[in-house]
Amino acid sequence: MQREILEKGKLLDENGNLTEKGFARKYLLEYNRENVATSTLKIKEWDYYYIGNDDYALCLTVADMGYIGALSATVIDFKKLWQITKSSVILFPNGKLKMPNTTEIGDVSAKNGAVEMTITNDGKVRKIYGKYPKFGDNKEDLTFDIVLDEVPEECMFIATPFDKAGHFYYNAKINCMRANGSFSLGDREMPLNDALATLDWGRGVWTYDNTWYWGSLQTRLEDGSTFGFNIGYGFGNTEAASENMLFYQGKSHKLEDVKFNIPGDGTDNVEYMKPWTFTSSDGRFEMDFTPIIDRQAPIDLKVFCMIPHQVFGLFSGKAILDDGTEIVIKDVLGFAEKVHNKW
Repeated sequence: MQREILEKGKLLDENGNLTEKGFARKYLLEYNRENVATSTLKIKEWDYYYIGNDDYALCLTVADMGYIGALSATVIDFKKLWQITKSSVILFPNGKLKMPNTTEIGDVSAKNGAVEMTITNDGKVRKIYGKYPKFGDNKEDLTFDIVLDEVPEECMFIATPFDKAGHFYYNAKINCMRANGSFSLGDREMPLNDALATLDWGRGVWTYDNTWYWGSLQTRLEDGSTFGFNIGYGFGNTEAASENMLFYQGKSHKLEDVKFNIPGDGTDNVEYMKPWTFTSSDGRFEMDFTPIIDRQAPIDLKVFCMIPHQVFGLFSGKAILDDGTEIVIKDVLGFAEKVHNKW
C-alpha cells in the first residue's frame, strides 16, 4: 500500500500521534515540537546535507537529539578514496538549537566550542557556511561556504508511526538541488561548483533500538536532465507507505518496497565492501552496487550507540518512472547505508 497525503493539516493530534500516515510530495503536514506529547529529551531533530560531485563530497549535520546533539562533518575525496569524519558533541541541547519546523523556510545557527555551522533558508536559496578547526589528520581547519538553489518542485515526505503511542518519524528527502561553492581543508580548496545536494530532514520521537537502511543518488544524465532516488526502510511501521521514490526533472515517482541485499547481512560477518544488489517488489528498481568507501564513525557505549556503515560506491541498473520510461545508469556515484542506533 502506498497512501499519498494530499491535503494540508497538522502532523500530530492532541495525544502526540500522527493525524495521517503515508507519503507526500511536498510539505503538507505541519510539524510543531510543542505538539509532541512526551519528554522533550526524547525529541530527535536533524538536518543532514550531502553535497557532492564525482570528485569530492561534503556531508554536514546539525542534530538535536534532546539529551545529546552534534555538529558533524565528513569530507570525501573520491579520486584518492579517503574520507574524514568528525563530530562535536553537544550535551543536553534539548531544543536550544531551534531547528526549523519546516523545510520550506527557516534558519539554524549552532556553535559548540570553536565549531560553527550556519544554514539560512529564505524560501528560495539556502546558504551553508561555517568552520571546524583542527579537522584534518594534520590539524588543518575545515571551512565551507556553499549556496543551494533550484529546489525541485517535488520531493519525498513521509509520516511514519512506530508501534508505540506517541512515537513517530516525519522525514523529508530533497534530492537534486543545485550547489555552488567550495570547502577547504587547510590550504587545499575543493570546489563544488554546479554540484548537486540532498537534504535529509528528520523530526520525530523514536523507539529505543532501531536498525535502518538508506540509499540515495543524484546525478545529471547525458541529456542534462536531473535524476535521483531515495530508498530505505527500518524507520518505523511502513504499512501505509514506503519511502522509496525516484526523482526526475523535479518530479517524484513512487516505488513500492526495495530490498537491500548486502553480503552477509543478518550474520556477524557483514561484508560491506563486497558488491551489493537492490531489488524491488514492483520490478521498477533493479541495481548493482560496487562499494568504494565505507564511512564508519561508530559510537558504542552499550546503553547508547550509533553504529553506521555509510558506503559510497557506483550504482548500475535500471529504474522505471510512473509513465513507464526506463532510466538506465552505469557506474553512477551514490551511497547506501546500514545503521544501528540505541538512542
